[in-house]
Amino acid sequence: MSNEEKVRAAIAEQAGEWFVADDEKPLDARESAELAAWLKTSPIHIEEFLGVSTIARDLKVARTDPEYSLEAILARARVEEDPPARALWTRVLGTVRDQASGRWLPAALATAACVVVSLGLLLAWNVRPIPRASAPEDIAAWHFETRHGEQLTHRLADNSMLHLNTDSAVTIRYGKHERLVILSSGQAAFEVSHEPDRAFRVIAGSAEVVDLGTQFDVRLEQHATVVTVVEGRVAVGPSPVSEKLRTRSGGDYPSRFVQLGADQQLSVTDGEWPAMPIAVDAKSTTSWLRREITFDHEPLERVAGEYNRYAPKPIEIATPALRSLEITGVFATDDPESFIAFLRSLKGVRVEVTATQIRVSRD
Repeated sequence: MSNEEKVRAAIAEQAGEWFVADDEKPLDARESAELAAWLKTSPIHIEEFLGVSTIARDLKVARTDPEYSLEAILARARVEEDPPARALWTRVLGTVRDQASGRWLPAALATAACVVVSLGLLLAWNVRPIPRASAPEDIAAWHFETRHGEQLTHRLADNSMLHLNTDSAVTIRYGKHERLVILSSGQAAFEVSHEPDRAFRVIAGSAEVVDLGTQFDVRLEQHATVVTVVEGRVAVGPSPVSEKLRTRSGGDYPSRFVQLGADQQLSVTDGEWPAMPIAVDAKSTTSWLRREITFDHEPLERVAGEYNRYAPKPIEIATPALRSLEITGVFATDDPESFIAFLRSLKGVRVEVTATQIRVSRD
């Protein structure tokens, strides 16, 4: 079992223990606070806790319905799953049978949670087009995330630089043949240390980005993934996770991939391909790296949305007519008072700062 699998299995076991503790009797104030703190530690903790809750619901049904009994489900799984999965299910069945009848559900929960994680990892390896290292121990993984308003810069093991914007999360896996980054939320910029024999790939929403020796920015928006090249070149295509592309290796990319150069940007929307690159000012687009946001005749609605990514108090535009008001300027993401002063300097604009928001309306 790889280090990452061991970590996920340990988290799953902790989630099972928390669920059983809560199921047996209501948590007291101290225990509730400890559970809340544990869940806030990482989105993975929340994911595993919800997974255990789902398993508990299904296993409770299994105890009362012979058609969906645990043994019937596992028997079907032994027939339908691949050999590695069958071995896992066999171990689960043996573990459950060995438990005393009054305690079978908690034991099944903890064991099944670990199995779900292991099966998920097996399936993930099967569907994603990633050349695998020869052995699990050859793969190293790291997870980085930022909170609201927070930014992070980290030098990676290969000497590449990772810049993470507000409310963002990435998981990075290094193998012998490739470096894989999964951006699960937010925005990240990369300064890649070129290695001819080990590709640097980023999977982000509906897009896959293959570095060809460059600096680039990737942002997950509501319906699209936006890739901006600062210098060098990248190849961009639809995400292999959603497209279920065939596994491939080396640097020979399909014609469906579009190459971008410096000061070019591509927006990839799931189900809409090919996409056409546009020319942009990459320095302006990546101004967040300097803790700035830059606008050139942009509507106030968009400016407010960008500001809200960093601000402790969100902006609410109370007068609809103000949403299209054009704004030009460079504003510091960590100096909300200066931005509020700018808004108050606009003719006909009124700004009210309350305990929870910044309300902008027509004066």
